[in-house]
Amino acid sequence: MTRAQDATPATGPSGTMPFFDIGQERTEAVVALQRELSEICEEVTRAWLARVASEISLWSEIAAKLTTARSVPDVLAMCAKSASQRLQMTVDDGRRLINVCSAITQKINRSLGNGWSVVSR
Repeated sequence: MTRAQDATPATGPSGTMPFFDIGQERTEAVVALQRELSEICEEVTRAWLARVASEISLWSEIAAKLTTARSVPDVLAMCAKSASQRLQMTVDDGRRLINVCSAITQKINRSLGNGWSVVSR
């Protein structure tokens, strides 16, 4: 072997040094995770906007019904019904929040399970 061959470093599959391939793989994994988390955030934003629209609709309905109420029992019945609807909406919000947190946790755990290691110093 000549001195020139000894000085030539070994290259990885992409034609670069293997060390840089590892960095490239991790960078691609981080970008993929970021893309997945961004998609979840977009879904959450759409759901939140739909939720705001339903809240506006509910309060508009309540205002319209209260103006047509003829007695105190009618008003109380409408208030009870609207409180029940609001409670159900809150339950749905909580369920949605748990599902989103679970999806985010699963994606992060999956990415950590794909070879990422936590370095402690």
